[in-house]
Amino acid sequence: MRVPLSWLAEYVDLEPGTTPEDVHAALVSVGLEEEDIHRFELSGPIVVGEVLSAEPEAQTNGKTINWCQVRVAPGDQTAADGGPAIHGVVCGAHNFVVGDKVVVTLPGSVLPGPFPIAARKTYGHVSDGMIASAKELGLGDDHEGILVLGTLGLDPEVGTDAISLLGLDDAAVEINVTPDRGYAFSIRGVAREYSHATGATFRDPALAVAPVVTASEFPVTIDDRAPIRGRVGASVFVTRAVRGVDPSKPSPAWLIARLKLAGIRSISLIVDVTNYVMLELGQPIHGYDLDKLNGGITVRRALEEEKLVTLDDATRELHPEDLLITDESGPIGLAGVMGGQTTEIGASTRNVLIEAANFDPVSIARTARRHKLPSEASRRFERGVDPAVAVVAAARVVQLLVELAGGVADDLGSLHDATPDAVPIELPTGFISGLIGLEYTRDEVRTSLAEIGATMTETPTGLAVTAPSWRPDLTDKWTLAEEVARIVGYDRIPSVLPVAPPGRGLTLPQVLKRQIAQTLAATGHTEVLAYPFVSEKANDLFGNPVSGPVPQLRLANPMDGEAPFMRTSILPGLLQIAHRNRSRGLTDLAVFELGLVFRPEPGIRYGADVVPPGAVRPSANLEAELNAGIPPQPLMLGVVLIGNAARHQPGHPAVAAGWQDALAAVQQVALASGVRIQVRQGSHQAMHPGRTAELFVTTAGDADEVVGYAGELLPAVAREGDLPSVVAVAEVNLSDVIAHAGAGIVATPIRTMPAATQDLSLVVDADVPAADVLAAVSEGGGALLESAHLVDDYRGAGVPVGRKSLTFALRFRALDRTLTAPEASEAKLAGVAVAAARFGATIRE
Repeated sequence: MRVPLSWLAEYVDLEPGTTPEDVHAALVSVGLEEEDIHRFELSGPIVVGEVLSAEPEAQTNGKTINWCQVRVAPGDQTAADGGPAIHGVVCGAHNFVVGDKVVVTLPGSVLPGPFPIAARKTYGHVSDGMIASAKELGLGDDHEGILVLGTLGLDPEVGTDAISLLGLDDAAVEINVTPDRGYAFSIRGVAREYSHATGATFRDPALAVAPVVTASEFPVTIDDRAPIRGRVGASVFVTRAVRGVDPSKPSPAWLIARLKLAGIRSISLIVDVTNYVMLELGQPIHGYDLDKLNGGITVRRALEEEKLVTLDDATRELHPEDLLITDESGPIGLAGVMGGQTTEIGASTRNVLIEAANFDPVSIARTARRHKLPSEASRRFERGVDPAVAVVAAARVVQLLVELAGGVADDLGSLHDATPDAVPIELPTGFISGLIGLEYTRDEVRTSLAEIGATMTETPTGLAVTAPSWRPDLTDKWTLAEEVARIVGYDRIPSVLPVAPPGRGLTLPQVLKRQIAQTLAATGHTEVLAYPFVSEKANDLFGNPVSGPVPQLRLANPMDGEAPFMRTSILPGLLQIAHRNRSRGLTDLAVFELGLVFRPEPGIRYGADVVPPGAVRPSANLEAELNAGIPPQPLMLGVVLIGNAARHQPGHPAVAAGWQDALAAVQQVALASGVRIQVRQGSHQAMHPGRTAELFVTTAGDADEVVGYAGELLPAVAREGDLPSVVAVAEVNLSDVIAHAGAGIVATPIRTMPAATQDLSLVVDADVPAADVLAAVSEGGGALLESAHLVDDYRGAGVPVGRKSLTFALRFRALDRTLTAPEASEAKLAGVAVAAARFGATIRE
């Protein structure tokens, strides 16, 4: 909401010298967020001039210009720029005549752009300034001709400062209006808030307008036969008529300037007046050409296959939930959103019917989103409009049309008011102090509530508070407490850090999840967040490779028709992120995501059949029913690497990312969680055969539980995703991994005794996994074996066909003594014995 300061000052006292920054600071203190400050970015001297002569001169380029003599100061006085009273100006427009008063920008002035004005030679003359158009002044979009002040109904003295004359010295503050504070979508509401913040006197504009008396009834029918969830579409509907308006009359300069600062362009006087009143009082207004109406007005829901051509010249297919304004010819407007073309106000309009209504916020919000048609009116209705202001707003429009457009107030009109009576809110004594944690006196509570317009009566337990009509957000004692805290001042509330009760820190799963994310980030991976919505093909491709594609959960209202399913794997979203980054030149990527996937059980219908009430905690049975309607959602980790894992440097070639890097990421997960994740050859329908590792953990019962896969994507899958031929990926079920974690990671004591290192080369069959041989050697090495890892896999001369030589680096260490070479050799041979028994391994000669 943009609030011009001159407009704000009409309804609340602003101290002399108050700046937009001061107004922002005051509004922030009562909870309104500041956004921006808007000004007409121009500076003088810009004055009123009178055209003394205009000589047309044809140019060689086919254009005709006017060489004008313009008086910019009365008599022989010096002009505002210190120059002569008469200036010669070249002007390319032709919409003026001698004697017209225009806006002259003298040398030294600056127009929006910025566009500095100086005397310059053009078309054979020295143009000593410029005659400005409305667009050049920032008043509107009209650039077809210059701004002739007579068309605005102005006849000022020559030399008058045009900036103040046209209201171009004003400024506007912009604030963010949250959905619960729709009353601040008006000058009236912001002025009231400024009064709360500063104590300045507030003058309610709604009290300054006398209601229009109607003697004859305009027929209006509210026929809302299909209310949404019991909410009536229109609770208030007011009409008033004005006859004999002159549509050719211009909007006053002050009105155009205020609308411009408020972010609304000037269209025509009648439309500008309705927009002005909407901004002033917060009540959207719609005007109909009374002569184009066919009979009375009916407010109803749309019929099947009904259509409407709206003011933006779009033909709209209507939905049965759409609330319509209709006459006997059919729909003439989308209620609260946009009017129709058939009753549009135009250049021939002489008689106007004014509509001021109060529509259901939910209905208006759905219609605006359904038709992708947000409007200033719908934004206000969605947040809630004061139902009591409709009559006043209609009267205000009548007043301005009579005053500015020469109309005559007619006694034709109507009033439908089905606003329910306000229900008092019980506010127990001491409740606010107990909730906020600050002692508020009885007078502070009563004064604060009275300031916001609430009425109160005493009760045995406290107060019965009736919220004002413009505050539909005040629904219970908690919202009343918030208002008291806000009005008294947030600065009164002390900043005290809460003390967490003992034993209520992070749970072990939360700790492990954080450790895993931090470890991956510390090792060069970047955490990302992907959309959980994917296509059916993506889910099938990355589903469970053991049991085949998993059942999928389809959304009832997908955001994207091509991705209507909830993901069963993290990888599809990560691959899309990799593709997007690669298309923008980021070719070396290592990204990961921790997130939930959705794994429905076969044959189970998910989704609750009941909608819980919004303001009441659900019962245990209802909570159980709601939980039963949610499919299993395990926590998964996905990793994707493309490009180079190590970049090219002097003396070191680039190292491409591959399956080894995916396994390295998995090992970081194992280290961070304290769970031993083992690796063996595996297969996955989306991954490269021979370059796929199955990840598993050994349970307490010595069974192997698969927790994920790592390796490289199939090249065909990578090409389909427009990715490099080598894409390293890993996916780990963290819910399962964390379930196997102990009470935490136990630190290994630092061993101070010297280590004994030995190498071991074993020959085994080529199809025996190296990891299995390493496990056998480690098992046989016993407690003295500190570490063992594979350093070479050789197949060639000296090794029989069908066999391979695996070389391991072994490190032995004792806690209490220095090992001897025979002790280390004995431990090594014990490992060889286990490998020989299991796989027929022999020591390579």
